[in-house]
Amino acid sequence: MVAAKLRLLSGGAAHGLIEALAAQFRADTGTEIVGSFGPVGAMKERLLAGEPTDLVILTRALVDELAAAGRVLPDTRTDLGRVRTGVAVKAGDPVPDVSSAQGLRAALTAAREIYFPDPLRATAGIHFAKVLDSLGVRETLADRLRPHASGAAAMGAMSRAAGRGLLGCTQITEIVITPGVALAGALPAEFELATTYTAAVCARAESAEFARRLVALLGSELTRALRARLGFEF
Repeated sequence: MVAAKLRLLSGGAAHGLIEALAAQFRADTGTEIVGSFGPVGAMKERLLAGEPTDLVILTRALVDELAAAGRVLPDTRTDLGRVRTGVAVKAGDPVPDVSSAQGLRAALTAAREIYFPDPLRATAGIHFAKVLDSLGVRETLADRLRPHASGAAAMGAMSRAAGRGLLGCTQITEIVITPGVALAGALPAEFELATTYTAAVCARAESAEFARRLVALLGSELTRALRARLGFEF
């Protein structure tokens, strides 16, 4: 029997959470989650372009915007938690102290390559570009910067890259689910970016009943410990 499909557009921050729940959700409901994950701006554009979608997981600000425009159902909006942006190293490499601006600058200038998501469309990438500018190192490090389409793509490329002395920056939820990389820590307080992610059912959802069930599950106490383990904060 072919499972029904639940179509999801999501920021990369929720990728690990959906993967962790997908098999049990299918077993419980007979419905397969078909998810696309990437920069939240790109996901919003796909929804507005008319891509059939049952639910979204985007930043709270974007979901509120979509609710005001009648694209998602306002009463289904459910916050999943805050996600901070952090710094990654290759697993097994020494972990630098990035808890201060001085420590972060030292770690960046010592890095051989620096991996991060799209500085024009990805939440963490846009923010990281501003951090580089604030530290005054963007031009100095230009030939070492390795931007990728998404945080997941950046961490995947970093994990596969040979050698030591690599550094990455993206949302913590994308760092902790990538084999081969390790979390060095969140960005220093003065550069902190904590983004709240919100799920909502789309106004034109074809599987609205199952979309509501998934949104309820994502924001429930049943998944709170899982979300915390994957990098969400409350």
